[in-house]
Amino acid sequence: MSALGGGRTRPMAAADDVEMETVNLSTERAGKEELEEEKMREDNGEGKDFPRSRKVHRIVSKWMLPEPARRTYLERANCLPPPLFIIFVSLAELAVFVYYAVWKPQKQWITLDKGILESPLTYLPEKREEAWRFISYMLVHAGVQHIVGNLFMQLVLGLPLEMVHKGLRVGLVYLAGVLAGSLASSIFDPLKSLVGASGGVYALMGGYFMNVIVNFREMIPAFGIFRLLVIILIIALDMGFALYRRFFVPANGSPVSFAAHIAGGFAGMSIGYTVFSCFDKTLLKDPRFWMAIAAYVTCLLFAVFFNVFLSPAN
Repeated sequence: MSALGGGRTRPMAAADDVEMETVNLSTERAGKEELEEEKMREDNGEGKDFPRSRKVHRIVSKWMLPEPARRTYLERANCLPPPLFIIFVSLAELAVFVYYAVWKPQKQWITLDKGILESPLTYLPEKREEAWRFISYMLVHAGVQHIVGNLFMQLVLGLPLEMVHKGLRVGLVYLAGVLAGSLASSIFDPLKSLVGASGGVYALMGGYFMNVIVNFREMIPAFGIFRLLVIILIIALDMGFALYRRFFVPANGSPVSFAAHIAGGFAGMSIGYTVFSCFDKTLLKDPRFWMAIAAYVTCLLFAVFFNVFLSPAN
């Protein structure tokens, strides 16, 4: 009886030791970060007056970067240039939505209607020769839920990403997702129209998601789990709305493709992950970047070939 009790006690003791070790590591990490911050303040001559902007950068670094890259970011963090790309794209999308929903009312506050299908910005299979539509469709949205969801995600996630990685890199990932979305839709749903910035938004989410997975232990595990759950919840809600617009619209409505969501996510998990994991490195010297670009260009060329010679929309 005593031997059995002793056998149970040892695993429990081992579990307690592991738990205490995890707590000690977290405490040690937090203390190390505080010491580094104090040293940085002294180096910068700031003393105890820690500017609010530095606090914002510290929070952003914890959410967006693994631990080894945070100090480098905080040493050179500034708001110049500000995150103009995400702000500009969001304002442009909002302006186009207001134009079609208010100035040219087509009863599209809740769902897609005829008005935006006549827009020169919307991707339409029968007008694929107008190449700008493969990008410009991101400016048009199918209703209030659609634009609110996309704006919320690209501002909440895109602004801190752009603070860390700057507009050129974030713009590259975003537009790669947008183009991948329209090309994928032209292949897998070739007879359906396409609107919305979900391809770009999912590219940002895909790149960030892969960074959290790969650097999970270094990006604060408790926050990491929370971040993953939030991303999964938002994806589930948005995909549900996209599937509704595709398969359950009224008989007199116009279904919209949802392939852009999936393609944008894959673009983010390849190009986006490579870009966002090279914070303190030269992107053009990273072989992973060129591998991702080569795969992306290969898919792009196949999509062009399909649209020219094989598409049912022809």
